[in-house]
Amino acid sequence: MASTEGSPERAPSGDGGPAAGPATTRTEAAGPEHHIPPGTLVDLFLDGADAFPDAVAMRSRRPAGGWDEATHAEVARRVRDLALGLRAAGLERGQRVAILARTRAEWALADFAITMAALTDIPVYPSLPADQAAFLLGDGEARAIFVEDQEQYDKVVSVLDELPTLERAFAFEPVEGSEGLPVETLEELEERGSAADGDDYEAHARETAPGDVATLIYTSGTTGRPKGVMLTHHNLFSNAVLCADVLPLSVEDRHLSWLPLSHIFERTAGHHVMWMCGVAVSYAESTDTIVRDLGEVRPTISTGVPYLYDKLYEASQKAAHEGGPVKLAIFRWARAVGEERARRILAGEEPGPWLALRYAVADRLVFSKLRDRTGGAIRFFVSGGGPLSPRVALFMWAAELRILEGYGLTETSPVLAVNPPEAVRLGTVGPPIPETRIRIAEDGEILCRGPQVMKGYFRNEEATREAFTEDGWLRTGDIGTLDEEGYLSITDRKKELLVTAAGKNIAPAPVERAIERSRFVAHAVLVGDRRNFPIVVVEPAFENLREWAARRDVTSSDPEELIAADPVLSLIDGQVRRRTDDFDRHETPGWVVVVPDTFGVDTGELTPTLKVKRRVITERYGDAIDSAYEAAERRRDEGGDGPSVTVARSARAGG
Repeated sequence: MASTEGSPERAPSGDGGPAAGPATTRTEAAGPEHHIPPGTLVDLFLDGADAFPDAVAMRSRRPAGGWDEATHAEVARRVRDLALGLRAAGLERGQRVAILARTRAEWALADFAITMAALTDIPVYPSLPADQAAFLLGDGEARAIFVEDQEQYDKVVSVLDELPTLERAFAFEPVEGSEGLPVETLEELEERGSAADGDDYEAHARETAPGDVATLIYTSGTTGRPKGVMLTHHNLFSNAVLCADVLPLSVEDRHLSWLPLSHIFERTAGHHVMWMCGVAVSYAESTDTIVRDLGEVRPTISTGVPYLYDKLYEASQKAAHEGGPVKLAIFRWARAVGEERARRILAGEEPGPWLALRYAVADRLVFSKLRDRTGGAIRFFVSGGGPLSPRVALFMWAAELRILEGYGLTETSPVLAVNPPEAVRLGTVGPPIPETRIRIAEDGEILCRGPQVMKGYFRNEEATREAFTEDGWLRTGDIGTLDEEGYLSITDRKKELLVTAAGKNIAPAPVERAIERSRFVAHAVLVGDRRNFPIVVVEPAFENLREWAARRDVTSSDPEELIAADPVLSLIDGQVRRRTDDFDRHETPGWVVVVPDTFGVDTGELTPTLKVKRRVITERYGDAIDSAYEAAERRRDEGGDGPSVTVARSARAGG
């Protein structure tokens, strides 16, 4: 389920992925009718607590090993005390409370408590620097904030002068407070609520209306200033119910939550849907412990982003290449067998006895090891937050790690479409979910309608008007197509389409994703609007690059020296050329600019959801981009040859 910033790619010719389906013939598609009644997250929470009182709801790993568990009934009791504690602290209906923490059980408890206290939450990514966090808290006029630890509390205190409405903090872990921002622990807040009069607890919560704003989520700001997306209770309630209508979940399932709960994808798919279906959610200790936690939890379902699947794919590739020629030959044979079987299954065909026999051998030699890394019990993954490579998806299906790719936006709570388990079509993001309509505008933009569509942008009427057509369809900003059966494919972001000096349109995402399938490339950013041809800015995958270079006696601890070495320049140039051979000439990069920096959230090149900020890249490496175009023009005039690649200076030089 892709976010606003990321759109699944369509495999170019020769990509090796399966066909994306029949030729495009439709301009509109609608999901099945569901007639969902108006509802709230209060209904969702109380109904889940009543339906599964004895089922495990949350699991947290103890530092010494093992997992602490809490049933739905136990979570409901804690949420009641926390909600009453918030009210006893003076917070009133509709006021806004922020959460600044990584994904953990306490985040979920705080979110449910805010809901049951009839408040509105503002999720804030813990990776955001202080100035960016200050904008969200200030613009949203947060009255209180849940912080994870001392680091996050200190971050807020450092910008307190910019936050006139912020009155108090609640900490998941003990912190040393300051006079400017009173703070109490989660346990102290619970004790406050436990001692309060709670006779009207449920009645007060149920006064919440379906149209009330449940959360204020700020966009990541890839193209400008973040906007506060107002999602109502019914937006989120309906999306959870409709997703559960498509995905087969039960109290027998187990989910490992590691994606940011600050992001709407995990908030809906890994939090609300799991609670209402009685699924036990285990919270990963950190992103660094995912492999270990997968093995211990053995999830049956999991949400993930393309980064996870890319890493699993790359790890398998790397192990095969490093295992010698025999192991590599076995891997390639197994992959071919597995992908042939996957294609037949996806087409609704039986593999046949001979293919089944060969697959049994391939599975034992290769694929079973990959499944073991995910815990060995996965029924399916749900992928969102960005474009999933059809090549990677097919490989995962070959390993019987089924991925259901979907699509949505923060503004749509988020899910608009998802591949149903019984009818997956790789290269697409599936058909619309129930009660959802998708239309393709004349310029190719995807428009949508449904109960999950936002109320609007917070105190930004102009942006809200621009987001909708005159007849009420939400403009997604993505370009896409619908096939004969209503399956949606995404080609690019509308605002990121490049137009060459000759007037040719270029969708950068498919080109970038093709280049990024190289294990030596971390990020590729195509630039060239109003230029004669595009060029690509490449951030190398330095770990893989250093290993490759060391085997050729090229070593340097300085990234700029490393990428300036002739063998490295030739390697990257060759990787770009080989992976863009199948694109039209006007889409093919005419030059490569390699940067010595590692892109990050804290350094400003990436959004909190790890999407590249194209504008930031073009600004920071503008001199190198201009020099590359000059070099390309000289080469054309002089008829030179050699690698069409240059090295940019660090954008952080001297800083």
